[in-house]
Amino acid sequence: IASPPTTHPCFYGVDTPSRDHLIAAQMSVDEIAAEIGADSLSFISVDGLYRAIADAKRQPDAPQFCDACFTGEYPIQLAAGLSANKVSHGSSR
Repeated sequence: IASPPTTHPCFYGVDTPSRDHLIAAQMSVDEIAAEIGADSLSFISVDGLYRAIADAKRQPDAPQFCDACFTGEYPIQLAAGLSANKVSHGSSR
C-alpha cells in the first residue's frame, strides 16, 4: 500500500493524463483488482498518508503537501474556463 488512488491529473510536473486515463477515477478498488488480475488491492487513505509522513491529519483549508492528484483540490485555481479534465499539456513526447 503506497498511496491513495490517483484520481485526478497533476499539472505540477508529473504530467499525468486526464481523468479519463486514470483507472482509479473510473473503477472501484474491486474492479481495478479484477482488471489487473490481482487477488487483492488496497490503498492508504489521504489522512493515513498524512499521518505516515507528517504525523498529523490533513488540514483541508491549507494542506501541508500537494495532494491534488488524490483529492482533486488544487493549491491554485486553474485559469477561467478550464477544468482539470480539459487542460492538455504541450509536451513534445
